Amino acid sequence: MTPTPALVQRSTRAAEIVAVARRILEEEGADALTMRRLASAVGMQAPSLYKHFGTKRAVEAALVEHGLFELGTVLHTAVAGGARRGGGPVRRLLTAYRTVALANPALYRLATAGPLPREDLPAGLEDWAGEPFFLAAGDPWRAQALFAFAHGMVVLELDDRFLPESDVRPTWEAAARAFS
Repeated sequence: MTPTPALVQRSTRAAEIVAVARRILEEEGADALTMRRLASAVGMQAPSLYKHFGTKRAVEAALVEHGLFELGTVLHTAVAGGARRGGGPVRRLLTAYRTVALANPALYRLATAGPLPREDLPAGLEDWAGEPFFLAAGDPWRAQALFAFAHGMVVLELDDRFLPESDVRPTWEAAARAFS
């Protein structure tokens, strides 16, 4: 198993800025997350905010870092959970993935949509966060297919693309059986 990567060490003020950025992102949406809005929410002028984060992209990269770290932590725990937690590793992984993504939809979208700012993330974070798919599936291609299924299902749920009367739980269960 890959060692858990360390989050970037930030000052107390920078960590507060990231926490407020996450709150704005989740409560008001990605369009509301501007440097001016963020500076106001933390009680500073926008130029002062730039002393901590030089660009909006840097704030977003910090959010992606936190999102991938949280997701990876939950997924590693789910896969390692053993039979006592119900179902096999694939079922536990899919349940955990869906739960985290649906609980934090804006952060999930920021971390998984569009190009990943790899150069702005801690080394090894992306591999570590995705490793539970390999651990559950046992093969890199099955792991990639499992991730594609989970991500696609979550996006379809977030976009409300299933029929109103549709119960998606059997689809998740069918995938757990198919990938197990």
